[in-house]
Amino acid sequence: MEAAKFVPYYAPVSEASFPGCAGFFLVLGLLFMAYFLVVEVTSSKKDRNVVKEFLLAVTAAGFLGFGTVFMMLWVGIYI
Repeated sequence: MEAAKFVPYYAPVSEASFPGCAGFFLVLGLLFMAYFLVVEVTSSKKDRNVVKEFLLAVTAAGFLGFGTVFMMLWVGIYI
């Protein structure tokens, strides 16, 4: 195989946007996590909604996960 035939790979997200993406996703994840904790603490056993709690927890975990990935990429830990 000739090296001239290979097409270079370009990342879908530029390295300059890693800090912004990390901050955005981490802040959003922390906000959803805080709202989840407020819902857990303020609701009684009779008023709890398992679907709402599950969706809040999954959303917070997803945003925190993406924020962690972009933070690791930002500091040079290429995963």
